[in-house]
Amino acid sequence: MSADAIVLEDVTKFFKKSASRREYTTLKTEFVRLLKGERRAFEPPQHIEALKGVSFRVPRGKTVGIVGRNGSGKSTLLKLMTGIYAPTSGKVDVRGRVSALLELGAGFHPDFTGRENILINGIILGMSRAEVKRRVDAIIDFAELGDFIDEPVRTYSSGMFMRLAFAVATHVEPEVLIIDEILSVGDEHFSKKSSAKMEEFRKSGKTIVLVTHALNTVETWCDLAVWIDGGKTRMQGDPRAVVAAYRQAIAAAESQSLRTGHSALDRPGEALPATPDAPPPSASAVTSLEVKWTQDRLELLVDVDRRGAPPSELAVAVAHDDGREVVALSQPLPELAVGLTRVSVVLSPLPLGAGRWRVSCGAGGVRTTQAFDVVVAPAGVQGLLAPRCELVVPGRQGAEDAPHAVAAPRGVQ
Repeated sequence: MSADAIVLEDVTKFFKKSASRREYTTLKTEFVRLLKGERRAFEPPQHIEALKGVSFRVPRGKTVGIVGRNGSGKSTLLKLMTGIYAPTSGKVDVRGRVSALLELGAGFHPDFTGRENILINGIILGMSRAEVKRRVDAIIDFAELGDFIDEPVRTYSSGMFMRLAFAVATHVEPEVLIIDEILSVGDEHFSKKSSAKMEEFRKSGKTIVLVTHALNTVETWCDLAVWIDGGKTRMQGDPRAVVAAYRQAIAAAESQSLRTGHSALDRPGEALPATPDAPPPSASAVTSLEVKWTQDRLELLVDVDRRGAPPSELAVAVAHDDGREVVALSQPLPELAVGLTRVSVVLSPLPLGAGRWRVSCGAGGVRTTQAFDVVVAPAGVQGLLAPRCELVVPGRQGAEDAPHAVAAPRGVQ
């Protein structure tokens, strides 16, 4: 089996732009024009270049985030991966069953019930009728639509639409899941539920391609990132490096706009201004990550695979499941031997509050992310962090004069 789930080689996509003027005509006006011998002025066909020679690979079992401005070609790229569009030139090779969440309600017939749409979508995604019927109860339970499952989907709210679409896409056992920003529609409850399902996908070795404007999610949740700018691949590799470069280009465009009154931000799809080149990343990668959480101590066992030039530093980030980051640091690495080296990292004290957390480590071009749970926090602590807290009441005598302490959180891996 190939190591890559998706391969794009020099992919271009053009769309034909209408050359005719959108003027109002009737049968009478066209007939009069014909009698007068008038002809419309000929205009050569024009094309919109949505993608211009895009090339990258998505390793099997990795989560890849695609970032870029509106109009840069991200959604077009996903539609090429799913087979909705065919490339004008180049090669798009997707290996394995693909399930996609591209547009709200895409693939659903508005006059069919939710149950009927489950059957239709399952068959479209390559399942047999019997396979869909075996999974229909699990899909309905996950979507939480109740009696509405037997109502036409045109009566659904946007949130109900999205829950049903996500439930279908994730229960047909795809090998590749492609998502285009649709998860932003859900409420907090469903967002947590979908995040848990996505984490289940990651742990089972599925490939996930995610287009999102939530850059913190890309940094903390993705193994790789690709920046599409002006229809081209501007940068790919470690998510933190890609996001930092993207933010730097946005800042440069905003500064240009303040100085001159116009910039690439005023024109959808135009490439952002060039920024100083960052040092080329090492070819090394973090290949595995083991997390040990006890009380307020986080220990990471990181396997770094050196290939070529040695990585200069190890980047570590800790973020809550909702994307809020509490730790972001880099530690210099001594020169590692070629091949696999296990590195131990200890963060202590780290008083995390109860909840689901993600820790990610990167060295060179590839970052690995692992989730862990903190299940017990001190009474009265509801935030991200649960530091030791001492409360002193002035003027009290005796035993009451001693500070009152709130214990640090205890958790399990």
